[in-house]
Amino acid sequence: MSDRSLRGMRLGAQSMETESGVEPAPRQRVEYRCADGEQVFVTFSSEAEIPPVWVSKTGKEALLVNGEKPVDSNEKAVRTHWDMLLERRSLPELEQILADRLKILRERRGERRSA
Repeated sequence: MSDRSLRGMRLGAQSMETESGVEPAPRQRVEYRCADGEQVFVTFSSEAEIPPVWVSKTGKEALLVNGEKPVDSNEKAVRTHWDMLLERRSLPELEQILADRLKILRERRGERRSA
């Protein structure tokens, strides 16, 4: 039985196929540069669309070297709850509402203490 065993082979860990005759897909190396001068090199497929901005490993935004500058979109800024509130009410109105609500709250607390 020992003469039939596979010796020196890691089953499942390695492929039995060789890489002879296999050509990798065409690639291109693209350079990006951060505002502080840090260079970032990224490898893309030759058919891939190259993004104008890339986030480096350090978390900084890097711009494509010799490429088009990214177009700033004219998207609307995100409106916060406070912005929407100011569209409906003026600051004096909000101060009056706050004073009224605080008065009601203080009256309730005063009733609870005496009860």
